[in-house]
Amino acid sequence: MHDPIVLALAEDIGPGDLTARYFIDPAAETGARIFAKEPCVLAGILTAAETFRQVDPSLSVHASCEDGASLQPGDTVLTISGKAGSIVTAERVALNFLQRLSGIATLTARYVAAVSGTRAKILDTRKTTPGLRLLEKAAVKAGGGTNHRIGLYDMVMVKDNHLLSDPNIGHLQAAIDRCHHDHPNVRIELEADTIEQVRAFLTLRGVAVILLDNMTPEQLREAVALTAGSVLLEASGGVNLDTVAVIAATGVDLISVGALTHSARAVDFSLELT
Repeated sequence: MHDPIVLALAEDIGPGDLTARYFIDPAAETGARIFAKEPCVLAGILTAAETFRQVDPSLSVHASCEDGASLQPGDTVLTISGKAGSIVTAERVALNFLQRLSGIATLTARYVAAVSGTRAKILDTRKTTPGLRLLEKAAVKAGGGTNHRIGLYDMVMVKDNHLLSDPNIGHLQAAIDRCHHDHPNVRIELEADTIEQVRAFLTLRGVAVILLDNMTPEQLREAVALTAGSVLLEASGGVNLDTVAVIAATGVDLISVGALTHSARAVDFSLELT
């Protein structure tokens, strides 16, 4: 798997930083700090620090905060000292990681706060930036959220498109049994679009989670009553900051939110030379 920092630096620097090469004395040394310019939850601090180190291992880099920290405008998160050219070369990529990942953590924290007092956990999805999934899912955790499956390989989710290819309930049970035989520690989740599907899925062995897709609060409450804790229930679809508290109040265990990673606004950070 390619290192996202290596890829990002190659994309930005290419064969060399022409501005730093011609307009900064290669012997010049300085200090710098990165600080928040708005309230946020921090994520990506180690990635930002490693970005500077990969550009120039001789730089001294110190993180003032850890991921998950609540920041106010002006709070310093990273201090750097060493060659001025190296610092400005690494600046943009380091800030890009910080801004993107802290934006995810900050939005996640808002969702987590909105469901406080309920049993519901906020989950991410696979709707991530290609190549940045692990970093973005770590940012969700920094914001107090919970990671769903990482990819197609670590959990089974049988969605409507899978079921449409073979809707036979007996064939579905046989497939579940084969999967558990080959991968006994892998959880299996089935997507239900209707309460009737929920009832049918409850007759199956080996199902850990039922995904309730685009159901109304009334339908969610009916599913919670119907399952009575026999499986975990995950609500998905139509989830935003205006609806998430109502969804959580139905008693579902999990709420997956694609917006955590596909619609988070970047947080504003800045680097200043000291």
